[in-house]
Amino acid sequence: MKAVSLNNDSQTTPIHVAIIMDGNGRWAKARNLPRTAGHKRGAESVKTVVRSAAEMGISYLTLYGFSSENWNRPLSEVNDLMGLLRFYLSSEIAYLQKNGVRLRVIGERERLDPDITSLIEEAEKKTAGNSVITLVIALSYGGRAEIVCAARSLAEKVASGFLRPEDIDENSLEHHLFTADIPDPDLLIRTSGEKRISNFLLWQLAYAEFVFTDTLWPDFSREDFAKAIDEFQGRERRYGSTGA
Repeated sequence: MKAVSLNNDSQTTPIHVAIIMDGNGRWAKARNLPRTAGHKRGAESVKTVVRSAAEMGISYLTLYGFSSENWNRPLSEVNDLMGLLRFYLSSEIAYLQKNGVRLRVIGERERLDPDITSLIEEAEKKTAGNSVITLVIALSYGGRAEIVCAARSLAEKVASGFLRPEDIDENSLEHHLFTADIPDPDLLIRTSGEKRISNFLLWQLAYAEFVFTDTLWPDFSREDFAKAIDEFQGRERRYGSTGA
């Protein structure tokens, strides 16, 4: 997979794109198919977007795969999703290796079954040296829980005398998040027409640009992704200032 920018203005190509992949269930329902069929088709869209992001020269791509709240879905659907996760973690390692994709997983791994945790650790280890693009998958992830976890870690350091309360600032908290060594997203894309962030990267999205599309995730194509990038490139990012 060769990194090729699709836009001549490479200075405005986002370094990090995050995506809330929404609409699998509605895609399946519209076709009188089980929800699992939507999830399977959605996995194909993941491959399309990973390939497209690398070709555009994007360095980090974070996908909201399974939220903390998704554990509340019917057990049969959760089991189907975990089965798909096992399958793709096992079957896609060769693809990731061949195309220079480094895999990272963020979230509360302790809630996942041990065999899935082992598959994740193996995939991360095997792809650790890849450098074309870093694919971050958020599994059993919630933004509030992540911030609570970081606050708890800081509190433990204060209690043990390794850190003074007055030394806690944005930088120190940020270094205790799951994404400590990953730059904040420049762009968030959400599919299916919904316009909310659903407890996703609450800290990290502070200054991200948002693009919402009506396209359901299983139908999300290279062209849809390119349109979102084009929209991002047409915006002026001011970070609280008045801009030019």
